[in-house]
Amino acid sequence: MDLQRGKLHVRRTIWRGVTGLPKGGRERTVDLPGSALEALKAHRHLRGPYVFCQADGQPHTNGTMKGPLERALREADICREQGRIGWHDLRHTYGSHLAMRGVPLKAIQELMGHATIEMTERYAHLSPEMLASAVQQLDRPVPQLHAVPARSAEGAH
Repeated sequence: MDLQRGKLHVRRTIWRGVTGLPKGGRERTVDLPGSALEALKAHRHLRGPYVFCQADGQPHTNGTMKGPLERALREADICREQGRIGWHDLRHTYGSHLAMRGVPLKAIQELMGHATIEMTERYAHLSPEMLASAVQQLDRPVPQLHAVPARSAEGAH
């Protein structure tokens, strides 16, 4: 975490005690929105290198992560009709909210670390207003990129 610059450096993942490269197989840096940055600054601790960890500084395990998520979901009154919401669902929520706000799929791909644009296209259907907005661009004046000299009536054929 680089809280001064508002960046999250995704360098590795720990899944069921095994450390490896993040999803997509490569490291990446992601800018943080102001709200997340403020929450992380408030959460800051000196227990160890992990942003979220157990009281002794060790990384959370699958078992120690379940309770806090379930408590937060209850407090926010968030549920799903079938199955339970897991931590990975929050990753999908991130991508979904970017798509619904009109962020280009290529940018979402980079932010989420997807290896292919096809993986990111799962989020494209969430922004139908993007299509309507795109078509409305045709009603706007054509931008003048270069001044084109007017041709005289004599030179026109």
